[in-house]
Amino acid sequence: MARAPIVLVDGSSYLYRAFHALPPLTTSQGQPTGAVKGVLNMLKRLIKDYPESPMAVVFDAPGKTFRDDIYEAYKAQRPPMPDDLRRQVEPLHECVKSLGLPLLCIEGVEADDVIGTLARKATESGRDAVISTGDKDMAQLVNAHITLVNTMKEETLDEAGVEEKFGLPPSLIIDYLALMGDKVDNIPGVPGVGEKTAIGLLQGMEGGLDTIYADLERVKTLGFRGAKTLPKKLEEHREQAFLSYRLATIKTDCDLPVGLDDLDIAHPDRERLLELYRELEFKQWLAELLEGKDEGVDDIEGGATLDDEADGQGTGASQGRQDHVITAQDDFDAWLARLQQADAFCFDLETTSLNYMEADIVGIGLALEAGEAAYIPVAHDYLDAPEQLARDAVLKALKPLLEDGDKTKIGQNLKYDMSVLAKAGIALAGPLADTMLASYVLNSTATRHDMDSLALKYLGEKTTTFEEIAGKGAKQLTFNQIALEQAAPYACEDVDITLRLHATLRPQVEKEGALAEVLDSLELPLVPVLSRMERNGVALDAERLHTQSRELESRIHELERKAFDLAGREFNLGSPKQLAEILFNEQKIPVIKKTPKGAPSTAEAVLEELALDYPLPKVIMAHRGLAKLKSTYTDKLPRLINPRTGRVHTSYHQAVTATGRLSSSDPNLQNIPIRTEEGRKIRQAFTARHGYRIVAADYSQIELRIMAHLSEDKGLLSAFAEGKDIHAATAAEVFGTTLEKVSNEQRRSAKAINFGLIYGMSAWGLSRQLHIERNQAQTYIDRYFDRYPGVARYMERIRAQAAEDGFVETVFGRRLYLPEINAQNRNRRQGAERTAINAPMQGTAADIIKRAMIDVDAWLAESDFDALMVMQVHDELVFEVAEGHVEAFIEEVKKRMQAAAELRVELTVEAESGANWDEAH
Repeated sequence: MARAPIVLVDGSSYLYRAFHALPPLTTSQGQPTGAVKGVLNMLKRLIKDYPESPMAVVFDAPGKTFRDDIYEAYKAQRPPMPDDLRRQVEPLHECVKSLGLPLLCIEGVEADDVIGTLARKATESGRDAVISTGDKDMAQLVNAHITLVNTMKEETLDEAGVEEKFGLPPSLIIDYLALMGDKVDNIPGVPGVGEKTAIGLLQGMEGGLDTIYADLERVKTLGFRGAKTLPKKLEEHREQAFLSYRLATIKTDCDLPVGLDDLDIAHPDRERLLELYRELEFKQWLAELLEGKDEGVDDIEGGATLDDEADGQGTGASQGRQDHVITAQDDFDAWLARLQQADAFCFDLETTSLNYMEADIVGIGLALEAGEAAYIPVAHDYLDAPEQLARDAVLKALKPLLEDGDKTKIGQNLKYDMSVLAKAGIALAGPLADTMLASYVLNSTATRHDMDSLALKYLGEKTTTFEEIAGKGAKQLTFNQIALEQAAPYACEDVDITLRLHATLRPQVEKEGALAEVLDSLELPLVPVLSRMERNGVALDAERLHTQSRELESRIHELERKAFDLAGREFNLGSPKQLAEILFNEQKIPVIKKTPKGAPSTAEAVLEELALDYPLPKVIMAHRGLAKLKSTYTDKLPRLINPRTGRVHTSYHQAVTATGRLSSSDPNLQNIPIRTEEGRKIRQAFTARHGYRIVAADYSQIELRIMAHLSEDKGLLSAFAEGKDIHAATAAEVFGTTLEKVSNEQRRSAKAINFGLIYGMSAWGLSRQLHIERNQAQTYIDRYFDRYPGVARYMERIRAQAAEDGFVETVFGRRLYLPEINAQNRNRRQGAERTAINAPMQGTAADIIKRAMIDVDAWLAESDFDALMVMQVHDELVFEVAEGHVEAFIEEVKKRMQAAAELRVELTVEAESGANWDEAH
């Protein structure tokens, strides 16, 4: 039986190629990881493809090699290794060694020479060798026993493959490299001899340098262009050619401290791999390793799983957790007694739906201390389901505990549980501890904040996913259909993990600045406010939306016909390929941007720019806009009306955006357009009950006011204090005119400058927005900073602070971490700097409206006003108010919203009422 080939991996080649070819990745702490991940992916693939093979991963050692002694300028022009790459070398080496792979780094020679020597030894011992590399120089080593594999390109080269690719056999590859040189390694070659000339020479002379220089006159007779003048060049650079030959030759007789028998793969160090994968935030690999499914590692170990190691790192009940399935009254009573004695407990509802308005309770998970959990099934109704305690009786018994204002309730995404309990007549109360929100406040960008992701990141544990017990797609079971043998461990794991996450996250939050205050005074008190607002819902005029859909359909068809006329033929407006063919090939419109694959781009930003000068892109943009309005809003919104309440109930998300702003889904209220007539018509469909009006209260220019507060710029503070139109005031300063003489166009430009600069906009970005030359935009920016020097100082200060701390803070202490603030890549660093400038303003605005919501909600609960808070969108709160209360309500709500924060400038709130949301503006 043939022995498996020896696999020799050119680690240095792949490291550079992965760094330059793959998208840059960084951890939440700013550690670059893209090259590490790329190389490890390749190694895992090799382990899978060659499971029986000895293997070594070879890297260049630091310092000079023998080639530097031969030629002082060898690789001299190479720039130093980028810092983002340098920082990945050690983590990669650690990962390679932890996978059990021999890692070779030999001083005085290059990785190529180490590989060449080992490959020669393999050939001499009659063994096959596979060299995994992306380096063309290695083709010189190929023979009957040695093959090249480029895992990144899925390319394999044997002797025939080398000849097909290069037009030359492996025996002439060194001569080929010597003739044309190598700019990357600074191998000089023969000036004027490129790839085609080198191939022509070697093929025509049927030999290498010795053959060529033995008969230079014959070179003149070769049939390719320039052959007649070539002998003179070759003679002139004879010494350089043979020097290049020596430099390009891979050394195959290195004195190595290891032999072929030392290349056996060792057992992976699972503990170290777990540590590295957590540190590098390779979540999928971490999950696979915790499950015993790590690709490649399993192959190495012959299929061993994590449960084979009794180290307590398994999943679910395998950790030794004590699970109780409570189906008897006595057991339930015993747990009730324990809960009554406890100051805090963790709970989680298992339900039939993720929609809080439709979900029915199937069971309740409970935990008091880590390592022990209980599941109380109350509504599993599959065939042969065991007898369970009655749901109403269980909820009635738990109600006093859940409503106890002195007991802390620990959970993950408690807003959902609160809303489902409210439907069952239970008002969840008491101090709340939500692990989702604790993680979000601790670091909003470090990870997703679902329980599975948090367990991986903070506990290093792979949890059982819902899909693993319920299936996927159309055949997915609801929780009531899942057998208790699966449902109970799943539910117990949920509460046990949540309790342990709370114990892990809460101390971390308390250690970091004012984050505990942000969590306790903002995010957690907001939970019941949002739950009530979601359950309130908002009335929607479905018939109005149906009418708008029909109108949009008609306009969409008109635009389609217009596009066909402009194009001169019919085509699929939704096909980027067909659109590109018409715009760039048929209509000869200049290509201004290409896709990553090199095709002309028809992305929205491209069409927007082209629409300034060409009619067809303008029509396409209009068509896309209306089609999106129709599919996203006028068609979809009526389907979201709850049949029981007749209202739309969105879901607000506290732990999604990086800056603290709320987002929403089903429907997404934050993205309903307001700048177009069609968008405003959609807002007209958001109405009030009979006898009520919609009141919309909106913070005016809140981020600019926060900028004035943070920068302490005298000009901005003065303009706001005097109640000036801030955009007109900026226009007067930038354009050197009086406030009275500011034109509408100047005010629009000043508005773009005001808002653009707080988002860190560059002169190039401003020029595109205002459709002016870049130097003119730069002049506007320079004038702005001349008039408002405090803003310039603030921006410089916040950039420096962010670079030093790695994060920025809002006025109230919320943090936004910026992992790329010190990135070597200029674009990524500048992107982080723009975020550093804007995040304190956007985050403070988010904090202010959250403070307002908490205060207004408490006031509404105590006041005599017949009013409901029904929506929150950006800097705006929307209410449904009884007609007789509107004027008094507006005055009171404005006062409360304006008092939500004390800044160096007063907050201003504009509030109006109307029969619908659009009228209330």
